[in-house]
Amino acid sequence: MNFSLFKTLTRRTFSICLHTKNSTAASNVTSKTKSFHTTAERKDLMEFFDIKKNWNETNIKVGRAWRLDELRIKSNTDLHKLWYVLLKERNMLYTMEHECNENVRLFPNPERIDKVQDSMNNIETVVRERNIAYYKLETGETGERPADDVVNAFGLREQYQQKEYYLPKFINTRWVRPYLEHGYINSVAVKKFLRLYNEKKHNEVRKARNRNYNHVQQLLKRFPNIDMSVLTAEYPDVDIEKAKRTRKARGHYMPKY
Repeated sequence: MNFSLFKTLTRRTFSICLHTKNSTAASNVTSKTKSFHTTAERKDLMEFFDIKKNWNETNIKVGRAWRLDELRIKSNTDLHKLWYVLLKERNMLYTMEHECNENVRLFPNPERIDKVQDSMNNIETVVRERNIAYYKLETGETGERPADDVVNAFGLREQYQQKEYYLPKFINTRWVRPYLEHGYINSVAVKKFLRLYNEKKHNEVRKARNRNYNHVQQLLKRFPNIDMSVLTAEYPDVDIEKAKRTRKARGHYMPKY
């Protein structure tokens, strides 16, 4: 009876010692392990708003837009991630701008929207460059949508990117009859528009040339010893020698004899 009691006590003591040893080893392993931290996810509508500390600010310090040379060294995965970061930022800025307009408040730093849009445009440019390089290497073509020089309804030439239609051009009578048979280009209204439009463009060029000519005369009047090579390079459409002989180019100074 005493021998069985001794065996029971010995077994219990051994199990307690083993449990204590395992607990100590586990605690040592845990103490040597570094905890892993992650950013808290927010999957609610508050992601469309700026952080609360910027709600009452009038000037928010931001950086510049992403440049092309900085984006060209990034991988496609990084560009894809950056695109969605900028997309969320743009949606947030649009929401804050609308909220400020509703509350008749000044939207701080509205140039942030332009910087985000410039960055997104640069990403599209880099991705298009890579697509063109890939298609030229594989197929010898750019892979871009083909474009043609066409004449629009106003008689002006423009670049038109081709796309698929469910009806061919010669079957679509609603387009063929007014555009090809009767011809928007040969109509009286289009001819009158083109005449007035060309006259307007000609007047803009003429007025710009006259402004430069008068400005050169004033420069020659104020600075008679100005460098003519620099003036010619700055205003190539102005006859400098003719401007020097005009009365407006004469300065109020006495010549030295």
